[in-house]
Amino acid sequence: MCSRPSCRTRECAVPHSCGVRLKPLARTVITCFAALVLYGSSAIESGPLSRSPGSADGARRKRYAAVAFDYFVLFNPDSVVAAVERVLPGRGRAFTDVWRTRQFEYSWLRSMAGRYVDFSKLTEDALVYAATAAQVELTASQKRQLMDAYLRLTPWPDTVDALRRLRESDVRVITIANFSPAMLRANAEHAGLTTLFDALISTDANHSYKPDPRAYQLGMDRLRLPKQDIVFAAFGGWDAAGAKSFGYPTVWVNRFNQPAEELGFRPDRTVTDLKGLLDFVLNVSDRRDVRLP
Repeated sequence: MCSRPSCRTRECAVPHSCGVRLKPLARTVITCFAALVLYGSSAIESGPLSRSPGSADGARRKRYAAVAFDYFVLFNPDSVVAAVERVLPGRGRAFTDVWRTRQFEYSWLRSMAGRYVDFSKLTEDALVYAATAAQVELTASQKRQLMDAYLRLTPWPDTVDALRRLRESDVRVITIANFSPAMLRANAEHAGLTTLFDALISTDANHSYKPDPRAYQLGMDRLRLPKQDIVFAAFGGWDAAGAKSFGYPTVWVNRFNQPAEELGFRPDRTVTDLKGLLDFVLNVSDRRDVRLP
């Protein structure tokens, strides 16, 4: 049984950490991870961004030049539960668990099979599976309503302040996310966060999905920085392992306090919120004048 009080399902670690605990899916994670590491977006600009000059003090004290975010570090994936609940009263959590589990399974399996589709199509395919498994026949309107939930995710409470602090410190901010370019842009625009990013990078750029090393390479290519200057902020334990395997300094923002994945790699730091990430990136743990408001 999941340890989260809000969860009533027995097999649900994916929705909380994207670090799957279902036995069959756990085998999929490990197999896919190994294969993608061994055989190892559109980099879309978020428009003409006005780059904040940042203070000289912030630039001097920063520890790293850039942070690459997985999108779920910034946006709460459980935002979708409420949308599902409106369509299927009383079944929001359970249905979302199955839907999201299949999203990640399909991304890994398609990567291994070389059968790429973008994350929007993959999300739709996973929704069809979840509806079939639940013996629910969704109308076209209901299906669109559920798909649109992934275009209007709710930012975590500390997202805006953390992104602003990074920009004030002259740290470049990008994403390396499996979301399609349209999904990345729609969520940033809906939340009013577009100007806080230097670039929204989707793994669609080279038709890969994390933890394929080609997905993580997109950050270096866009920023033109060595990997040791780019911190990767992961939401899932498997993503943290993939980024660390690639060579990024890695912070696992483990918002749901999930156990570490046994994939042979550990992040440089595990934190539960973005204050912990800022402490790592800016090296401010021993400073009293720099703190997340």
